[in-house]
Amino acid sequence: MKRVMILAVAVLALAACHPKAAEHAGPPGAPPAPSAESKAFIAKVAKEPGVKVLPSGLAYKIVHSGPATGLRPQLMDEVKVNYEGKLANGHVFDSSYERGQPAAMPLKGLIPGWQEALQLMRPGDEWILYVPSNLGYGDEGAGGEIPPGAPLEFRIELIDVLPGPGHIQQG
Repeated sequence: MKRVMILAVAVLALAACHPKAAEHAGPPGAPPAPSAESKAFIAKVAKEPGVKVLPSGLAYKIVHSGPATGLRPQLMDEVKVNYEGKLANGHVFDSSYERGQPAAMPLKGLIPGWQEALQLMRPGDEWILYVPSNLGYGDEGAGGEIPPGAPLEFRIELIDVLPGPGHIQQG
């Protein structure tokens, strides 16, 4: 029995050393790296007029700016948005426009790319986001329509911010 236990521990230790695990390894607490497809996608859109790239790798283009006095959302808030999500090949996988009504969602429950961008937006703003995989659905993808490692494009219109508990008013 002792030999079986030693063998089992050895097999588990070797399995943990699988090269796939090392591919995504980085410093503890570091965000995952974007896929090669995402890097190429962001590099391509970064050359388009009006596109800005943030240090995280998230890129965006302002389509329309709302009033400069609007409330910027914080993580504890809920946001009301109209949006359309597309894969890099242009395939639309989700759209509140097609459903005919905006979506209200807690900001902290959204993908990291949305969280980052929406905290920079104000009601009335409409942006196009170019989201690398590590700020989207990562190596898992989502549902059957978003493959693993997929960069994404979203058109987001921030309609309203519903302040959550602890919201700090900005100046």
